[in-house]
Amino acid sequence: MDHTTRPPNLLRLVSDTAALRHGGSGRAPPILGLAGGPWEHCHRDMSSPEERLLAKQRRIDEFHRCAVGNCALIVIDMQHGFLDEGASLEVPKGRAIIPHVQELVERCRRKNIPVIFTEFVYATSVPCLRGDPFGPQHLPEEMGVSLGYGRAVANCLIGPGAGQGSESAATIDALKPRPDELVVQAHTYDKFYGTHLDLALRSHGVDRLMMTGVTTDVCVNSTLIAGSTRNYRMTAVTDGMATIHDHIQDACFQIWENKFARLKTTAELLEELS
Repeated sequence: MDHTTRPPNLLRLVSDTAALRHGGSGRAPPILGLAGGPWEHCHRDMSSPEERLLAKQRRIDEFHRCAVGNCALIVIDMQHGFLDEGASLEVPKGRAIIPHVQELVERCRRKNIPVIFTEFVYATSVPCLRGDPFGPQHLPEEMGVSLGYGRAVANCLIGPGAGQGSESAATIDALKPRPDELVVQAHTYDKFYGTHLDLALRSHGVDRLMMTGVTTDVCVNSTLIAGSTRNYRMTAVTDGMATIHDHIQDACFQIWENKFARLKTTAELLEELS
């Protein structure tokens, strides 16, 4: 049976059964979905599933529209440790999105829309699972051990023995935050967890977020879902984020579009913010 549709005679069966329970008078209380009931329109809606999906997407787009005064741009983890050539956790496709992120940053700055940067960091004083076992590259560098993926090379490590050069936790120069812009350093993938991001956004009166950065499936994904859970209206900038594998990026988009966010390109958002 197709569980997206109701069996053809179920509504009549429910109505007849309710009438019998009331002495066969036929004056049963209105049944949801039937004439006189609060969801009468559901029964009369003859649109196709495709048409209903389009209507849903239009409503989501309307609810999430960004404008000066209600939104902020979030730039997730555009750091040397993820974008520099040769970094142990290099995301090569991340370099391709830099121009798109730059365009959005510049537009938001001109419009006085808050631009907030995040940086993933690891510290030996906060020895969470993001280091051992899930991210050994973030652990302090071990003398005499070869560099590369899966090795302890101090990637995005702060404090004693902090990562340097291509392993640095700092945001890349091409997207360098201004002195008056917030930079949120987070020890977890979710940039709301244990940070002042939520307080900063609500203090600005923001309820809509434009999401960019790396990686789509880890820190962007965790933060986007966390924002949606907090009732922020999330927009994923599809050509302003990147990860290693295209199929994982596509899967994130499909999941988000269904339940968590709307999808927009940089060009579409620039037009919206014009």
